[in-house]
Amino acid sequence: MATLQKERLEILNKWMNSSTLDSELKKELESLNEEELFDAFYCDLEFGTGGMRGVIGAGTNRMNIYMLRSANFGFGKYLLVNTKHPTCVIAYDSRRKSLDFAKESARVLATMGIKVYLFDKITPTPELSFAVRFLKATGGIVVTASHNPAKYNGYKIYDETGCQLVPDKAEIVINNIKDAPDSLTMELMPYDELVKNGLIEIIGDEIDKEYLKAVKSVALHLDQNKDNFKVVFTSLHGTSAYLGQKLLAEVGFNFIPVKEQMIPDSEFRTVPLPNPEDKNAFTLAIKYAKENNADICIATDPDADRVGLAVKDKDDYVLLNGNQTGALLINYLCEEKKIKKTGVVFNTIVTSPLGAVIAKNHGMETFSTLTGFKYIGEQATLLENNKEKEFYFGYEESYGYVVKDFVRDKDSLQALLLCSDMACFYKNHGKTLLEVLDEIYKKYDYYVEDLVNIALTGKAGAEKIKRVLDFFRYHELNNDLLKPVVKEDYELRVRTNYQTHETSPLTLPKSNVVKYFLDDDSFFVLRPSGTEPKMKVYISCHRHQENDAILRKEEIKKAVLDLVEKVD
Repeated sequence: MATLQKERLEILNKWMNSSTLDSELKKELESLNEEELFDAFYCDLEFGTGGMRGVIGAGTNRMNIYMLRSANFGFGKYLLVNTKHPTCVIAYDSRRKSLDFAKESARVLATMGIKVYLFDKITPTPELSFAVRFLKATGGIVVTASHNPAKYNGYKIYDETGCQLVPDKAEIVINNIKDAPDSLTMELMPYDELVKNGLIEIIGDEIDKEYLKAVKSVALHLDQNKDNFKVVFTSLHGTSAYLGQKLLAEVGFNFIPVKEQMIPDSEFRTVPLPNPEDKNAFTLAIKYAKENNADICIATDPDADRVGLAVKDKDDYVLLNGNQTGALLINYLCEEKKIKKTGVVFNTIVTSPLGAVIAKNHGMETFSTLTGFKYIGEQATLLENNKEKEFYFGYEESYGYVVKDFVRDKDSLQALLLCSDMACFYKNHGKTLLEVLDEIYKKYDYYVEDLVNIALTGKAGAEKIKRVLDFFRYHELNNDLLKPVVKEDYELRVRTNYQTHETSPLTLPKSNVVKYFLDDDSFFVLRPSGTEPKMKVYISCHRHQENDAILRKEEIKKAVLDLVEKVD
């Protein structure tokens, strides 16, 4: 049985003996066994690619008001020092404790003298990003654990551009947190008093109206015939239920809502996992689709930044992956949307190359960032006043898309509208999305991808992830199925060319990621998840024939996973 180090044991005892600790958390602490206490206190929650995210409960390695107090102090100090007239917009999702966590965040910032705008109801993450710029705020917060299981909650922070804080800014916040007063005894003004004094202002309908107005502008053929087109829509118990239905209705789409999943539910009772990447999340939607002979099903995740798409295929429905949906959207935009400047399409280093190939074929530039939509948002900001280039599209393989950068984060409402617009357009031209995708493959080759999530929980899991990454980072591969041409190590920020035996620096920021390019243009990537206790393995390859691409992908996957398993 692992035991806590002296410093961590002192923190545990401090919590146990605190007279100010929330009674619910106190009761939970007293019920935990030794192993559970270890996991709750062996470390502090950290910021990853998606901010701070963890299991709700008592302890420093859990999401609770005390860990949020420290985080908000760090962010508040950042706003006070680095921005003029600091103000902050706060949104929250449908999860357990989200409203409580949002109010506590507002209390901390407002007590520090920062004006806070707090949404009056559960709100999509992309609307938070929009609201920061619309209200000319200097920062933003959204309380959400996105698509994680029900036991999680989380916290993401945004700068004045509506973009999540990139590492150099987040590092300032992290250093500020170290100087935070004791979160168990932090003195805060009462919430109602802060509202009364105008330091916390409740917002809602005006922002909804302006945000939806902007979202409607992403459609390319709003006036097309929609009479013979049907879309099934589910919010998976999340924040898009109200605005998603309002959006589809106002632009005239014939849509069928999955009623059971339009109800905010912190336990997500109708889905095993509220993630549109999971085919099981579409079970009810597909049932509705079959009953109504719908053309497509669209699901958004609980905080409405990701979107999944299922397409009718004879008597059934096929779930597209994020790379396929991205390729379809890029192809549709390139064929139907003309601009005067050079468009730039952004993806990430783990995204399939197919979208970039399509974009380049239409004269677009492409740029790959690290995983994490904040890097795409950062690039959009850099293009803001460029006279020759403009932001055209940004996406990740993990079902995140943004069409217009009035939002500097992934936006499922934009994707909901453009996917519906696209599917309806092609139906009016006698094609399904699967037929269009097949045309794309025949023109550009068959691209096949896979993502393996390896769950590795707790301290032992974190140590295993480190050993695996170190193995691929420092050992040469000696495998007939994995013949590397180039290795990119984003932790060491070095690119190694095995053919020329030369190394060169990588320009992207430091990140714990290793990417191998193989001798047949395939690649695989290993990285720890920034939001869950998992290690992710990405695989991508392409061939002229679909079966050949699938077989090669399976070969690479087996070879990589065999190596992972052997690391002790």
